[in-house]
Amino acid sequence: MRKILLFLGLSIAVMAKTQTIVFAAGCFWGVEKHFEHLDGVKSAKSGYAGGSYVNPTYETVLQYRRGSKNVVNHAEAVEVVYDDSKISTKSLIKSFWELHNPTQGNRQGNDKGNNYRSALYYTTDAQKKVALATKKVYQKLLTKAGYGTITTEIKPLKKFYDAESYHQNYLEKNPFGYCPNHSTGVKFGNEKIAIDTISPLGGKEIVVIDAEHCRFCEKFKKNVSDHYKGKIPLRTVHKDALKGFKLMTKIEGTPTILFIEDGEELYGQVGYMDKQAFYDAIDMFLK
Repeated sequence: MRKILLFLGLSIAVMAKTQTIVFAAGCFWGVEKHFEHLDGVKSAKSGYAGGSYVNPTYETVLQYRRGSKNVVNHAEAVEVVYDDSKISTKSLIKSFWELHNPTQGNRQGNDKGNNYRSALYYTTDAQKKVALATKKVYQKLLTKAGYGTITTEIKPLKKFYDAESYHQNYLEKNPFGYCPNHSTGVKFGNEKIAIDTISPLGGKEIVVIDAEHCRFCEKFKKNVSDHYKGKIPLRTVHKDALKGFKLMTKIEGTPTILFIEDGEELYGQVGYMDKQAFYDAIDMFLK
């Protein structure tokens, strides 16, 4: 029974790494292609979201693109499913801001209509916090660069509707198709956005604390964590991102590798671990 419960706990923990978020940034062909090539993104799918009516089609979305008194139109959108142990929510959302011009209201470039509006539909409160915090930072950068006010719609996702099959992977199937680049060219710098937190998954997990410009962190990533294929979830974060964990180890250096069960640290090490030492620690962790 203990083994069965452990297996179920690990299965739930593994599933918990996968998150979904929906972005709208103009023509969904280019948005889909942009996100599906990012490391950590498991899938990117074109569709429709944000409207008040059910079962939208490409034709109905075009029909309501100029607005209607009794209908809220859907936006062309892309559902992104990602592994948050490989790409953070913050990285995804920053990429969304940089991908397009979020100050244009109901259009992107020459594509005019409310179906081309900028929007972000979140599925967790953590995603909402990241969206609002990055929006605040990006607004300052846009203002400095001479752009106007961000008009992006940020709301919880009610339902995502898949687009017709011929829209899926359109630019892969039609490499000469036209989907313009609406990026402002404004990029995030080193502004600190301290809201991308993680909480315990439940069950066993491994949390690696790293830092920017830490050569031992890079060494651990290159030699160990990049090749890790174990069943125990592994996440790499900054120390300020931890929320709700009970730790014994003082995080005085990086990398710090923490072996955690149900939010409580069972074992930890400050400093680099080679592959052999890491897997020896996992064996001990599983006993």
